[in-house]
Amino acid sequence: MIDRQIKELLHRSKKIGLTSHIRPDGDAIGAVLGLGLALTAAGKRVEMVLRNGISKTFRHLPGAERVQSAFKTENDLYIVLDCSDLERTGGVLNGREVDIVIDHHITNKGFGKVNLIEPESVATCATLAQHMPDWGLVIDKAVASALLSGIISDSIGFRTSNTTALSLRIAADLIEKGADINQLYNRALISRPFTSVHYWGYGLAKLERENGLVWTTLSLADRHNAGYQEDDDADLTNILSSIEDMDVVVLFIEQKPDQVKVSWRARPGINVASIADSLGGGGHPAAAGVEMEGNLAQVKDLILSKTRDYLRSLKPENGSPRDSEVTEHINGK
Repeated sequence: MIDRQIKELLHRSKKIGLTSHIRPDGDAIGAVLGLGLALTAAGKRVEMVLRNGISKTFRHLPGAERVQSAFKTENDLYIVLDCSDLERTGGVLNGREVDIVIDHHITNKGFGKVNLIEPESVATCATLAQHMPDWGLVIDKAVASALLSGIISDSIGFRTSNTTALSLRIAADLIEKGADINQLYNRALISRPFTSVHYWGYGLAKLERENGLVWTTLSLADRHNAGYQEDDDADLTNILSSIEDMDVVVLFIEQKPDQVKVSWRARPGINVASIADSLGGGGHPAAAGVEMEGNLAQVKDLILSKTRDYLRSLKPENGSPRDSEVTEHINGK
């Protein structure tokens, strides 16, 4: 039913606008590029818009140079990809109606006229890879590369708990269509500039632990001192999520003196999306985020309090906080 609706909307639209969330990750970028390139090949005039552009990590992907920070013309159809709510598009739609939403975030309430939301999917790019042939769109090498890059990024190299046999079959199909998994994996997860690694150091030096809860901060001063030019965490959350015996990791990234981005990562069985959702954010059970107004210290205290309360609410068999009350800095202070 939904596939037929989307196919009909795409077929009768000549000009199509695509967008996703602010500070786009690999899945958002891959989804916009993958669908945008396929629609272009089908003869559509496509505008691909990301409010904050594309991070250096993904600028090698085909079509990256076509992405704009704002819509320059009016389109017949607007599609929002990999975005759990309208506000997270960063205002690029400027009051325009959303015709189609395609996403895999469990917190997405469905804000489009037509909503294809698959929380069980490993990535929005995986959802696209499955459905695009049903819409009459061809997945060539360029499209496959964008989609596989998004899957690799969002699954952290097929390591997240929602990676399934189907996820791997989708990836294999994209490889058969020409995507170079070795290059895409290296670009998405391995290769990092010196400034990114330097930036990680500031966060790692402030790492703290309290039972199964781990957290740290990245301030504006840290970003400046490291010479890091982006406004994200340089994927430090992926590093922190590998810590042994952790229940939840929280990373606080200062965006402005009065604005902080909060990112949670959790082990399987813990749903940090419920915390993020209660604060106006969203995400997945094991990976969620929210942007908060307030200074770094205020936001950190509030979020840690709410995260502790959530962990205390869990039954022991579902992963309650550790028995011993221990708080420590990484340097032992």
